Amino acid sequence: MSARARVLVQLSVAVALLTVAAAPPAAADRGSAVPLRIATYNIHAGTGSDGVFDLDRQATALRALDADVIGLQEVDVHWGARSGDLDVAGELARRLGMRVSFAPIYSLDPVTAQGPRREYGVAVLSRFPVRAAANHEITRLSTQDEDPVPAPAPGFGEVTLKVRGVPVQVFVTHLDYRADPAVRVAQVADTRRIMAQERAARPGARQVLLGDFNAEPSAPELGPLWRELRDAAAGAPGTYPAADPVKRIDYVAVGRGVRVRGVSVPEEAVASDHRPVVAELTLVRGAGRR
Repeated sequence: MSARARVLVQLSVAVALLTVAAAPPAAADRGSAVPLRIATYNIHAGTGSDGVFDLDRQATALRALDADVIGLQEVDVHWGARSGDLDVAGELARRLGMRVSFAPIYSLDPVTAQGPRREYGVAVLSRFPVRAAANHEITRLSTQDEDPVPAPAPGFGEVTLKVRGVPVQVFVTHLDYRADPAVRVAQVADTRRIMAQERAARPGARQVLLGDFNAEPSAPELGPLWRELRDAAAGAPGTYPAADPVKRIDYVAVGRGVRVRGVSVPEEAVASDHRPVVAELTLVRGAGRR
């Protein structure tokens, strides 16, 4: 190779290196997809289908999911004797080495003046830092009042995470259990309204809804949810009761920009009275894509 040719080659290499160095850090990832393993689990306050409270067993079941993010329902925080007066949300987070965000549905005065408040609600466990958290109100029919009427109450939890640069809004809910769907109808309307508001506040964020909906996929009251969301576990096995499931009432639902690569319902029949749902998701970079 001539001296002139060697100089030209060296110049070409230098230009290429400068081009790479000048590119913004996100350029290499632009258009790529980000994996996220996410789960939902109604933990029955740590009590298994055998009626025994066993937080070690519950932690083992959660660890086996190997999920990056887990939405929990029926979570006690110093609620009472049934869960050993423990902060179940905090204990599970500690044992799994995850962050926790707890959203109480009920927050009652302590039994003694110096004691902690007695709380019950939903929670999110996350391997990612929680950038923001909120406890939204939706319509509820209280189980703590003798003569309840439908009224706004907290317990619709939301956390904002950032997963490899992609903002994700994770919502966790527990819908009304009664046979009459009227309260669930109102709760679905509230859910859609709140998620739309949060979507408008941060258009680039991906949305995932986790929870025990207490209704099967074909239930008319859930129909409006599927206008903006997709049931990630469509066609999956039942989740309740855990020992011998006859219906699927636990959900991972995803919004725009979230793809579903796979879903499973682990055959965990003892740690709770529900089975968990685990979804392998892909977060698509760029707005407006599925």
